[in-house]
Amino acid sequence: MTPIDPAGTVAVVGAGTMGQGIAQVALAAGHAVRLYDAAPGRAEEAARSIAARLGRLVDKGRLDAAGRDEALARLRPAARLAELADSALVIEAIVEQLEAKQKVFAELESVVPDDCLLATNTSSLSVTAVAGALRLPGRFVGLHFFNPAPLLPLVEVVRGFATDPEAADRARATVAAWGKTPVTCADTPGFIVNRLARPFYAEAFRVHEEGGADPATIDAVLRECGGFRMGPFELTDLIGQDVNNAVTRSVYEAFFHDPRFTPSLAQQRLVEAGLLGRKSGRGWFPYEEGADRPGPATAAPCEPPAEIGWHARPPRVCAPLRELIEEAGIKVVRDRAPYSEWYITLPDGAALTLTGGEAATPKNGGPHIYFDLALDYRTCTRIALAPSEKASARDVQAAVGLFQALGKSVSVIADVPGLIVARTVAMLVDFAEDAAGRGVASREDIDTAMRLGVNYPRGPLEWGRAIGLTHVRGMLWGLAQEYPGGRYDPSLSLRRRAAVEESLL
Repeated sequence: MTPIDPAGTVAVVGAGTMGQGIAQVALAAGHAVRLYDAAPGRAEEAARSIAARLGRLVDKGRLDAAGRDEALARLRPAARLAELADSALVIEAIVEQLEAKQKVFAELESVVPDDCLLATNTSSLSVTAVAGALRLPGRFVGLHFFNPAPLLPLVEVVRGFATDPEAADRARATVAAWGKTPVTCADTPGFIVNRLARPFYAEAFRVHEEGGADPATIDAVLRECGGFRMGPFELTDLIGQDVNNAVTRSVYEAFFHDPRFTPSLAQQRLVEAGLLGRKSGRGWFPYEEGADRPGPATAAPCEPPAEIGWHARPPRVCAPLRELIEEAGIKVVRDRAPYSEWYITLPDGAALTLTGGEAATPKNGGPHIYFDLALDYRTCTRIALAPSEKASARDVQAAVGLFQALGKSVSVIADVPGLIVARTVAMLVDFAEDAAGRGVASREDIDTAMRLGVNYPRGPLEWGRAIGLTHVRGMLWGLAQEYPGGRYDPSLSLRRRAAVEESLL
């Protein structure tokens, strides 16, 4: 599909932070840009802000002065919507209120030509609802840019219920021509990124609410073991607890209180207390001048075992562990008995194994210690352990010493089902499989959106393949036994694909 003509005018309605960023992107692509805001003087002020940003790019050597001057010559503030009449594309970025957006587009439809593409940058409202009152809803799409728009590559192209396929294709081609990475999705609550990212926050908050670990430890485990760029507690402090909580609640309401999207009571209390994160000086962590930032719980050095037992075949994700253990000089004794379940035997007989989703304490038999899922056991720098009540202090010390000998910091947490990374990743994989199975977006676009939109180290579908969908299904079944009520029930799509994978083993 052909993008809009580079000589065509792009209009941006709404001159706030997002509107300015989108206008800058369109200017960089060579378009004439009309910037409109209902507040008198705001469009002119926004144009000056864009000029200042382009000036800073010149100072940094990222843009030459001639390029800045050419771009600014193509930027014109508009005092009235009627000045947008020659637009090929209009992108709205006003307040997130349905009635306000509908009113703007109803007025625009009487101004712009019938072949003008109309788009909303909404992140939380239904694209279908915004277009509901239009005379020509087929030309209406969502173009969800991420903030800051000039820097972040991802744009979600959202098809409303009435959007013509040609309009969505044209919007996607335009975004690609602007140097962005478009992903196309159906009009579902949260689109791709905000829908699929909910477990990253929700599981961490739940572990904290259950007394499993403190925020600093949970963040450290997700970063240093799971490979995430930031932990959910520090990230929501950066985003704003009010903003993140509002998105969670919006998605929860839109899905008719589906238990998988249940908001966090602890986060709600932060919002009620005005502890919104960095912008208020305190959230999960303190940010006042001179405040001490808490660090993760890290076990003291322990002596590693001289020898461990190795029983049965490990899950594929744990395959590197034997080689790492042997490289550390620890003897591995292979037990050739026909065990169906893989585990490591510690010197006093305790079983050390990857979490299967359930808690360690109810496990039958002797003492058990679960360890967490890692993005890569060779390169990760931290591991979390959850001992059962039957595990002795000597058992825990042996497990800690074993992983320390592999070069890992160790966080010993309470016996919470699924630990931290494993339950988070299992839910991310399931949400992604469910979205793919329902046709929300293509599998490629889902992984691309989560890598670029929230900087995940892997797309969740790719992660599921790396772990094995049968293992993900098993973790969710284990969690569902511990937490009845539907939150952890594997989706139909995941169950089907896991069954196919299992049949090929």
